[in-house]
Amino acid sequence: MSLRERREILTLASANQGALITLVRTSGSTYRRPGARLFTTPEGTFAGTISGGCLEDELLRKASWKTKDGAVLEHYSTAFDDTAEIPYGLGCGGEVDLLLEPANTPEAEALLEALRSSLEDELQQIATQLPQNNRPFARIILNANKDVTFASDRLETEEIVAMRTHLLTETPNKDLFLESLEPPQRVILFGAGEDAKPIVRLAHEMGWNTVVVDRRMQYARAERFPQAHTVTGQVEVQPADCVVLMTHSYEEDRRLLTQLLTVKPRYLGLLGARHRSSLLLWEAANAANLTLAEACARTSAPTGLDLGGDGPEAIALSILAEIQSVVHSRDRRPRILTEADILDHLAEAPLRSKCPTP
Repeated sequence: MSLRERREILTLASANQGALITLVRTSGSTYRRPGARLFTTPEGTFAGTISGGCLEDELLRKASWKTKDGAVLEHYSTAFDDTAEIPYGLGCGGEVDLLLEPANTPEAEALLEALRSSLEDELQQIATQLPQNNRPFARIILNANKDVTFASDRLETEEIVAMRTHLLTETPNKDLFLESLEPPQRVILFGAGEDAKPIVRLAHEMGWNTVVVDRRMQYARAERFPQAHTVTGQVEVQPADCVVLMTHSYEEDRRLLTQLLTVKPRYLGLLGARHRSSLLLWEAANAANLTLAEACARTSAPTGLDLGGDGPEAIALSILAEIQSVVHSRDRRPRILTEADILDHLAEAPLRSKCPTP
């Protein structure tokens, strides 16, 4: 579930009763991964998604009566059927298990509070006992200190201890859905020029917290970056941060790069031409008592994926695309289907069957 979806679900749930739907298991190819959520009201208003459109209409119609007696686990196919009178779905070809729960229970309220806490920079870990195999629906929640902040009343002490152990050791269990709600990624931009504005806008759409830093106070003004989390003259960078140097000052970039190379943030991007970046890395590596190879390994220079295009918006997209790939540990090379890939996929399993099939 994206950070933006967390915010939208909380906004809708704060003023409405309804049902909370969570994707807890998948098999085969699916549009969303476990942890995706949808909140729907009895009137059909909703926030979030659990598929590419294949299942939402079905759930908006039936969620209220399916959850009238409590939480239920439902199984659906998401394959595409082009032989039907009205083709339905996106044809992902996989199967999903969905947990549907009424939003007025202590378990759902605790989950919504965990979502809220996660947006306030607090890691939340959740173990949900699925209503299956004669086991009742139940949930525990841990805070960043690994303390249990919520446990369903129906759970015995030994059950709470066992669920907590599964969470902390990440041990798979077919009766439990385990998840961690990470705080928003912090993206720090050193430089409050005009080219920082589209980066802030796109990062906001991603749900990230953007910090704009510039010692020139005439540039570092909140009204210039209304979607930024913070606009300031200085900040302490943490290893979990993603940082982009874009001050357009050689001396300022060198000073900052020298400091940041020793901090080793999750992502460190350097805006500028390759020749300029080469000189900066050479001088900063020497000043930080690092080898040039070490400095290069800690820096993306020039920052951003090579997506093509020109202008501030295209550059912003390339930078955030690279940050996204780093945050999610993805290969930055493009994924292109070949003829051999397609033939392999076709041989694996039939791609067409009725959708959805609860």
